[in-house]
Amino acid sequence: MPEVTYGDRKIVYTVEEKAGLNGHYIIVEKNLGVVLKGAPLAEEKANACILKKARWILDKLDLVATVQEGNIVTGSRIPYLGKQYYTEVYFHDQVGEVEIAFNHSRFRITVSGRETQQEIREALEAFYREKAAEKIGPKVAYWSGKTGIGYNQLYFRKQAKRWGSCTPRNNIVINTEAIKLPWSLIDYLILHELCHVRYKDHSKAFWAEVSKYQKKWRELDERMKEMKM
Repeated sequence: MPEVTYGDRKIVYTVEEKAGLNGHYIIVEKNLGVVLKGAPLAEEKANACILKKARWILDKLDLVATVQEGNIVTGSRIPYLGKQYYTEVYFHDQVGEVEIAFNHSRFRITVSGRETQQEIREALEAFYREKAAEKIGPKVAYWSGKTGIGYNQLYFRKQAKRWGSCTPRNNIVINTEAIKLPWSLIDYLILHELCHVRYKDHSKAFWAEVSKYQKKWRELDERMKEMKM
């Protein structure tokens, strides 16, 4: 592997050629070390890219060496719509705040390097809130139309113990964490809470109402109970 010397330390790195990227990016990963990503470069120019960011790279190498399990780093798996997606964390000194993007196959999190894990998690929670409203909101409208069960207002909130609820005033509340669930369970969650508009308990009448629209409700209900928030 190529390497450069900065002061009394050597920086060993690998190159991952990615045509189409605007510029070159350097990531520092706990298990893989330093990776230079971008269009193909001659070794001399690649070395120059690494040396230009050498002080920053060494700081990040020292930092990732202390990374604790559970932190969001390159290689982490982030849950979304029933799957666990590979995550790449990029360091870019011109980023003002944490940026989270999802391209249907992996998450890309861009940070300046000054952010804490708490800030990264807060940005991920904001991503979940946005996607919950964007993707689950239309599903609630669909199921309301399909069942003929109306409701007052729809809210998305992070909740510690409930995937969803129906208030006495017939407001439907969906936990933003529900965006982590597969669509089959999201649909069941919506149907379950809509049926609470008519029956506020879990009586036989309530389950009979659910059964009108989902015959496999027992199986889905058990799966919901197994899911961790």
